[in-house]
Amino acid sequence: MKILVLGSGAREHAIILALRSEEAEHEIFAAPGNAGIGQHAQLVALDANDPVAVTNFANENSIDLVIVGPEAPLVAGVADEVRERGIPVFGPSRMAAQLEGSKAFAKRIMDAAGVPTGRAVRATTRAEVEAAFDDLGAPHVVKADGLAAGKGVIVTSDREAALAHADAYLPSGAVLVEEFLAGPEVSLFFLSDGDHVLPLSPAQDYKRLLDGDEGPNTGGMGAYSPLPWLDGRFGSEAEFVDLVTREVAEPVIRQLDAEGTPFIGLLYAGLILTDAGVKVIEFNARFGDPETQVVLPRLVDPLSELLLAAASGHLEDQPRPAFADDVAVTVVLASEGYPEAPLTGRSLTGLRAAEAVDGVHLAHAATAETDCGLVATGGRVLNVVGVATTFAQARERVYRALGEIGLEGGQHRTDIAARVAEGL
Repeated sequence: MKILVLGSGAREHAIILALRSEEAEHEIFAAPGNAGIGQHAQLVALDANDPVAVTNFANENSIDLVIVGPEAPLVAGVADEVRERGIPVFGPSRMAAQLEGSKAFAKRIMDAAGVPTGRAVRATTRAEVEAAFDDLGAPHVVKADGLAAGKGVIVTSDREAALAHADAYLPSGAVLVEEFLAGPEVSLFFLSDGDHVLPLSPAQDYKRLLDGDEGPNTGGMGAYSPLPWLDGRFGSEAEFVDLVTREVAEPVIRQLDAEGTPFIGLLYAGLILTDAGVKVIEFNARFGDPETQVVLPRLVDPLSELLLAAASGHLEDQPRPAFADDVAVTVVLASEGYPEAPLTGRSLTGLRAAEAVDGVHLAHAATAETDCGLVATGGRVLNVVGVATTFAQARERVYRALGEIGLEGGQHRTDIAARVAEGL
């Protein structure tokens, strides 16, 4: 196929690497991509958030499938425009993407669909935020209602810090004050064609910047898959996935379809396993980052066939995706100052040595080739991904590879997948 992938991060690099691993030799374009993606796809100088520009390119180049990576093009309506031209696109419409674009919209859909989630109050003023704090109690959970690149959330018992977070986002719109839910978190992806869903394998990510889940929230500092500890609580991973499919994914997809906004693309369910059962923290309308980097390397079936089936409305013809027994771990290398004020433009070295480590590959997030060599262009620079038969082996490979990479002021967590590697 001729495939256009929109986006420039490690998630898009992971998608392209999965497409490249197939027996079929696809012609892959990426807009705008990054230095790492440029090694595996033809980069296109195209504004991924411009519906007309994307559609014209897809039409003029006879693209068979458009894959929308990040959330911004979805909320901008790129999938709508492409779909109207009759080109298969894996990504929901602008209205359906409000499942991620508006936390309040997502809560309404969950309520209508009977999906278990925490209580939430939509607030547009500081006084309403304070009243919600009084009602829901501490710890306080405050979320920007719109897109915030994974950094619009604070969870804290410090009332003043929570108020300051709300103050930062209220000038731009509403915030959601939510009930605090305790328990381990799980990310689970579902492919949807608007009527049917197929689950992928669950993963767990690490949102906090520092070891021990300390520091500010980020877009994600690492992840691993699968989650063997689910067996003790649910009997097996398959039983857990079946439960979430039945109680979360299918009701939401049915509700959106009933409202005339069918969801065609990737439904990301951010879940928390509370003492009262599985509850939804949030939905995203695209592949998660960095979870994609550990889920797709384990996928056995051709990703292109699954995504095209979803985009074309024929997901019921596909078997449930199969995954290898191997485990995958990824650790994010971030720039100094991330997430508040990352210092960019610094040189990256040692990447070839890192990729020479057995079972390791890199997924670039924010890199560019310059006259002076490869440089970091953003906060999260790249993902080091290790695949192995055990978590201990995967972790050893990842951290050995990280030791080969040079980035002045670079930072990464040292405890990704540590507990699962120890059998905890």
